[in-house]
Amino acid sequence: MTKPYPPQSTSESDGEQTQEPREREEQARNVCLRLLTVRARTRAELAERLTKRGFPDDVSERVLDRLATVGLVDDQDFAQQWVRSRHVNAGKGKRALAAELRTKGVDDDVIAEALADVDADAERVRAEQLVADKLRRERLDDDTDDTRVTRRLVSMLARRGYSQSMAFDVVKVALAGERERRRV
Repeated sequence: MTKPYPPQSTSESDGEQTQEPREREEQARNVCLRLLTVRARTRAELAERLTKRGFPDDVSERVLDRLATVGLVDDQDFAQQWVRSRHVNAGKGKRALAAELRTKGVDDDVIAEALADVDADAERVRAEQLVADKLRRERLDDDTDDTRVTRRLVSMLARRGYSQSMAFDVVKVALAGERERRRV
């Protein structure tokens, strides 16, 4: 397997020494731009990828500073988009969203600001939608099923980052409503 980038030059000539850092920066910039065409990424994600590719920290820092200056790398915007997308599409709760952003290298202050857009009512409404979607497919033959169904639905919400108390409350109300609906 070949390396994606040639090793740094050991040549003694001045022309090659001044050219090498510019070439390395250009290579690092190209790596970042390719990664950013797939999806938005945090500064920490890009820095990690550059480090894995063997770029020196000073080259990575200069490239990432330039990308941030032109607006291609913005952790705050990334966090807001991530929260909006994952809350609506994947049904994630605040705890799960915060954990995901931390793994992506976003600062806690930026995470708190991005999660401020998700209020408790919106989170509860999303949890109710998730439970209602799952509950329609459940068989509710007798009362012994309630325990099994409740456990499964609460677990599903917990995996998505919803608090246990909210999950139990949402499931209890939804289960009672579904039983009433099926009785009619």
